[in-house]
Parts: sequence; structure tokens; C-alpha cells
Amino acid sequence: MFDDISALTLARAQFAFTVSFHFIFPAFSIGLASYLAVLEALWLRTKNEVYLNLFKYWLKIFALAFAMGVVSGITMSYQFGTNWSVFSDKAGPIIGPLMAYEVMTAFFLEAGFLGVMLFGMNRVGPKLHFMATLAVAVGTFISAFWILSANSWMQTPRGFTMNDAGQFVPADWLAIIFNPSFPYRLVHTVLGAYLTTALVVGAVGAWHLLKDKTNAGARVMFNMAMGLVAVAAPIQIFAGDMHGLNTLEHQPAKVMAMEGHFESHPDGAPLILFGIPDQKAGEVRAQIAIPKASSLILKHDLDAPLAGLDTVPREDWPPVPIVFWSFRIMVGLGMLMLGLGAFSVLARVRRSLYDWPLLHRFALVMGPAGFVAVLAGWVTTEVGRQPFTVYGLLRTAHSAAPLDAPAVAASLLAFVIVYFVVFSAGTGYILKLMSHAPHPGEPGLEESPGQPVRTAGITPAPGIHHAAEGDAS
Repeated sequence: MFDDISALTLARAQFAFTVSFHFIFPAFSIGLASYLAVLEALWLRTKNEVYLNLFKYWLKIFALAFAMGVVSGITMSYQFGTNWSVFSDKAGPIIGPLMAYEVMTAFFLEAGFLGVMLFGMNRVGPKLHFMATLAVAVGTFISAFWILSANSWMQTPRGFTMNDAGQFVPADWLAIIFNPSFPYRLVHTVLGAYLTTALVVGAVGAWHLLKDKTNAGARVMFNMAMGLVAVAAPIQIFAGDMHGLNTLEHQPAKVMAMEGHFESHPDGAPLILFGIPDQKAGEVRAQIAIPKASSLILKHDLDAPLAGLDTVPREDWPPVPIVFWSFRIMVGLGMLMLGLGAFSVLARVRRSLYDWPLLHRFALVMGPAGFVAVLAGWVTTEVGRQPFTVYGLLRTAHSAAPLDAPAVAASLLAFVIVYFVVFSAGTGYILKLMSHAPHPGEPGLEESPGQPVRTAGITPAPGIHHAAEGDAS
């Protein structure tokens, strides 16, 4: 059954499936943790109950997204030892410590304060609870820092030497951590996470505004989300351009694949908007292009020469069609985000932010766009690095464990079944939570509607309970 599919192909498919499934949850929880910190800070400052209700509303959703992100990430670490044991042996002296730093700093910080954040609103006091929320938000950022540092080192390896066993051995940890692509990748990814969250929050707000434009919670969340989209989308486009220029310098073959440049252009390269890349023939068929625009974007000169994949050995070409289209999906959605932000600014000028159904429907449709964009960007980055795991130094074909195809296929099939059953249920429950509009007296995770909070095993009398709520607010 698996005679025509190699173990390497199945191992790559398995890791691609699990990392894609995993990536959508941190992309949401990183931004949502910061949003929760902002909501709680606004509540502490203004004493406006709307912010507290929104905090409790989104806290339930954050708890589920965070849990699914942790669970989906565990399986990837096992694959380093099963499907990619050769890579783990050769790159382990560098990748291993970076992963350990993530656990010792970010994960310990998140785990240490997550329980207080989720269940301590009525137990530790508002200010201490805010510090716990802030610690979790900072922890998610630190986690992204270390994970992206490790991935960026694989893209632009620096600060290492090779020992007699063929292992990458650290020589300069600062050069390893702050490798050439890391700052650009960190900014671009974190901004993507914030935009992903803003689009989800904006879509939920738009959904409830379409049903009741007077809902205070929906108005606040939509206002905040559209404000972030309007500010972050143009910054993200600029950051993406800077990231692209950095990639051109350090991974030119990836940019050639992104642009669809099979041939070199000595007098200015065209910007291919659409087309059908044919890797075997080495051309983009039926292309729609703007003459010399690619040289203008990448070199800021219409006549600047740009090398093509004809200058790269064929065995070092990435899968061009995948990179070509994933890049265009990411950029196209980025342009739509920019349009949504501009549309919301126009609505503010017209004083119709909460009364313009066309804007609300646009925001609702754009709700999943952040997830698709970050996945498309991740595909562009990872597939564009092929055929290497450590760019230019360690090939993917030389990184896999010596496993038979049926063994890898069986685990891949198990992952697919379990992931779709478990995470479909979790995602469905998140959507159910989002379908209910935020309302006054929104219950927290530690309380049920109409029931008093249990503190240290003691249930206070109704009068004491309501007095405590008044003090907390």
C-alpha cells in the first residue's frame, strides 16, 4: 500500500500536519493573552464593568485555546526522537538547549501563573490577579522568542562549529540566538499573532453587532479589534517587506521560488501576480506580471538585476508551486486586512463604526483570515527552506530516522484521526462560547451563573458574596 510513498515523505507529511495544527493555537493565544491583560488593566483603571465582563468572556476561550496548543505541541517533540532522530543527533547540541530555555523561562512562567489567572479572580485580589495575567502574557511572548530563535537558526545558522561526529556544536550563543533572520521573523510572527486575535475578536464583535448593535460588550470588542487591525496591518506589511529583503540576502533560492523566478533577469525582474509554476519545465505558465516591479520591490531599482533558479543546482530547488502559492495567499490576505483596517477608519470618520452592516459583514468574513495567513506564511518559510533542515548544511533526506514507510504511515493515520476528533470538539465548543453575546454579570471560570464563589472550601452568605464582588470591582 505504501510502496510508492517513501518514509521520508510520510515523516515530512506527519510533521507538517502536526505543526500546522499546533501553530494555529499559539497564534491565537499569544495575542489573546495580551488582549486579556489590556482588558483587565482597563477594568482596574476605569472600574467599567464592561471590561471585566469581556475579560471573563474571553478568558474561557483562552483557556481552551491554550490547552489545545499545549496538547498539540507535545506530539512534535516526540517526532524529533522517532521520525527525525538523525536531525536530533546532529543539531541537538544547539536545538536542545534552546528548547530547554523555552521550558525553563516561558513554560514555567505560564504554568506558574496560569491557575491564578484562570481561577483566582475572587481569591487573590484584583491587582495580584492582574500581575498573574500579565505574567502569562509575557510568558507567551517569551515562548515565541525561543521557538522562533531555534527555527531561525535552522534558516540562517550562525555561531557553531562541527565536531568529529558531524554535530553542530555551539561556539557563540549570542550569535546562535540572535541569528540574522531572527529579529525579522520574531516581529513578523508576533504581529501576525496579534492580527489573528484582532480579527477573531472583531468577527465575534461584528456577529453580535449584526444581531444587536446596542450590546455594550460587542461594541467595545469591535472597537478595540478594528483599532488594532488599522494600526497593525500596515506595520505588518512593512515588517514583511523587511523580512523579505533579509531572506533575499540569506536564502535567495526561497525568494526565487516565492517570486516564481526560474530565469535570471539582468535588466529588471517582473512581479508575477498569478501563474502556474511548472517546476519540471522551469517556467511559470499563463502568468500575469508587472514588468520590472519585482526589482523595484526587492532592490528599489526598476533595472536592478535579479538572479533566478537557473543559477541554483536543481537538487537545491525548493518545491516552487507550494512556495509560490502559499506566499500569494499570505500577501493577498494581508492586503485584505489592510483594506479592513482602512474601512474601519472610514467608519470612525463617518461615526458609523457600530451602525455599518457592510463593515460588520466584512469583519465577520475576515475572522479566520489570520489563521490562514499565518499558516501560509509558515508554509512559505518551511517549504522554502527545503531541501534542507539546517539551511545549506543538513539535507532533509539525511535528517530522517531509518524507519519503514508503513510504520510512519500508521502513526500519521493515528494523528489525523485523533487530532480531528479531539480538536474538532474543542474548536466547536469555542465557537459555541463565541456565539453567545457578552452580558453583564458574565461568570468566570471559577463560578457558575447565579451561584456564589467557593473560596478555600467556604461558601459565603449571599450578602457577603455580593459585598466581595463590589469590593473587587
